[in-house]
Amino acid sequence: MGVLLWTNCVFLLACGSGLGFGSPNRCDEVRKVFQLKQIGPNQLLPLSPRPGSDLQVCMSKNLTCCTKKMEEKYQVAARRDIQNLLQTSSSSLKFLISRNVAAFQETFEALIWQAENHTNVVLQASYRSMADQAVGPVRELFTDISLFLLGSELSVDDLVQRFFDALFPLVYNHLINPGLSDISPSYAECVRSSRRDVRPFAAAPGLLADQIARSGVSGKLLIQALHLGIEVINTTDHLQLSRECRRALLKMHYCPHCQGLTQSKPCMGYCLNVMRGCLASMAEIDSHWREFVHSLEGLSARMQGPQDLEQVLLGVHTLLRDAVGHAQKNGPRLSAQVHKLCGAPSRRPAQSVSLQHSSQDSIPLKAALSGSGDSLAVRRRDFLNSLRLYRTFYGGLADQLCVSELASGDVQACWNGTDIVKSYTLRVVGNGIKAQSANPEVKVKVADPVINQIIDKLKHINQLLQGKSIPKLGSLDQIETGSGDADGRYSGDCDDEDGCGGSGGDEVKRKVPRVSKLSPDVTSDQKRRHHNHHYPPAEDSAREGRSRSFGLTGAIWVLILPCLHMLLAL
Repeated sequence: MGVLLWTNCVFLLACGSGLGFGSPNRCDEVRKVFQLKQIGPNQLLPLSPRPGSDLQVCMSKNLTCCTKKMEEKYQVAARRDIQNLLQTSSSSLKFLISRNVAAFQETFEALIWQAENHTNVVLQASYRSMADQAVGPVRELFTDISLFLLGSELSVDDLVQRFFDALFPLVYNHLINPGLSDISPSYAECVRSSRRDVRPFAAAPGLLADQIARSGVSGKLLIQALHLGIEVINTTDHLQLSRECRRALLKMHYCPHCQGLTQSKPCMGYCLNVMRGCLASMAEIDSHWREFVHSLEGLSARMQGPQDLEQVLLGVHTLLRDAVGHAQKNGPRLSAQVHKLCGAPSRRPAQSVSLQHSSQDSIPLKAALSGSGDSLAVRRRDFLNSLRLYRTFYGGLADQLCVSELASGDVQACWNGTDIVKSYTLRVVGNGIKAQSANPEVKVKVADPVINQIIDKLKHINQLLQGKSIPKLGSLDQIETGSGDADGRYSGDCDDEDGCGGSGGDEVKRKVPRVSKLSPDVTSDQKRRHHNHHYPPAEDSAREGRSRSFGLTGAIWVLILPCLHMLLAL
């Protein structure tokens, strides 16, 4: 009996000392944390526990270490902490997309340079007499293709037709009707103008334009979609939290500090309710983000054959060689048609010209071409394999934050918003706006209008990626900004100290605290465990203990007095 009484005494005394009972500096721990987290000046803290009748959120019948000014600072800190966590949790996804946007653009540019080089090499080997003069038109062609792929709204048909218009006078002058000197500029202009009537290159211009348009639009759409992906992340990283959410975050994170409980963590169910309420609008992105990832996979699968940008670009030299060969083969007919339209050739003053008959033997480029391999296809595959891990990112974000960062384990004592208890007893709601009607911690009125805007953009890009909507001139630029800038605010109220602004606004310059990166997906086992966790009915919550106070209650004195008598007897 004596041993049992002694054990109970040790436990009760430890509990009392942990709450700072009888200590003249029982707000010291609160002061240390307040200073460590740079929440505000220490002058805001009271020297000793005080009544908290002026507090609006962290209200308690007991004495408190908080003042109204501290409560305001705590609310700002709670919002900042969550936004830092949002940015940290999405940083790996944002880096993945940003890195691959740059990588795809670099790959496009490398392919264009390689294709231009192969084309010049083929012309030099097969049609040396005109190769030097063809360098300019070839460079202009691939420059226009590069601009098209990187965002300019150029007409592919126009740029291809313009190239063949410039090429025909060279083919006529050097291969169809060569002379001791070049044709005059005025006659060259007439030959250029006659190209679309005499059709020297047969179907080659239309075929090349079609291939570049098909593959180029797919490649361009891929880049535009990834820019939109970055915009989605920027928008959600700077989500404007409603007033209800900010108050709930304050209550969950820092109200325990007012009672001296600086080391406590929220119960899992309590955390899920708060975070699912605060991120309800963000959860609405989930289905559209899943479709976005799936649509990118579909686009990548279609980027084969005539839609394989790499194959098309590295095949331009072959198509061009065959087109020039076709014109040379039909030289007599073309010469007669041009003569009929433009008259006899007028030439520059005679000068020595070295003619080089064409050779239809192609130079061995197979080794050079195979060196690039399927670099674009491999890069797409690797990127999508990584992106696939984030397909449920927005649907499980609130759960991930609670599981990985915020909440205590199920076996530990935890904070339920009022007391330290063994478990959270209120109902835990699901994700999304509709589910929040029964949320006991956060009242959600309507969806965030900024999130609605980004969802509309996702819907549009998904239709384009799936081929359900054909991109029109300027349509891609309308859905892609890449910055996440957006006007508009959350529907909730906005306190002055929070510095409210539109979601995805200016770059955040504060230093993000070091926290662990969240895994791309919460495993299905974790989700089932927390979704199916059994919580006692709400009516039993009143039996889960009272708030720890800075004064000793009569019950504790009754239990401790026998301990004191025993200690004196020793």
